[in-house]
Amino acid sequence: MWGRVRGIGSKVISGWRAKERAGRTGRPHNLFEAAAAYVSACAEDDQDRIDEAAGWVSPEALSFGVNELACRAVVALARERDESPGTVARALLGLPAA
Repeated sequence: MWGRVRGIGSKVISGWRAKERAGRTGRPHNLFEAAAAYVSACAEDDQDRIDEAAGWVSPEALSFGVNELACRAVVALARERDESPGTVARALLGLPAA
């Protein structure tokens, strides 16, 4: 009897998972895609896109992705300007030179 119950339960679970996979549009977003979309939406002050990107990954993953994006952007600008990353970061934030 319990074998039949387990069999029915596994069929139900499998059906839910299949429906869940079928309902997805394309592949899931990774944290770097979410961070890029989130930061660009913030720069353009687009609240709908901000909310959408924030829902793609967990808040912790989004925070990590935004931090990684910021680090890479500062390093790239520092190389482009031939300045130190600290100088570039302070300039971007409008802080006086240290």
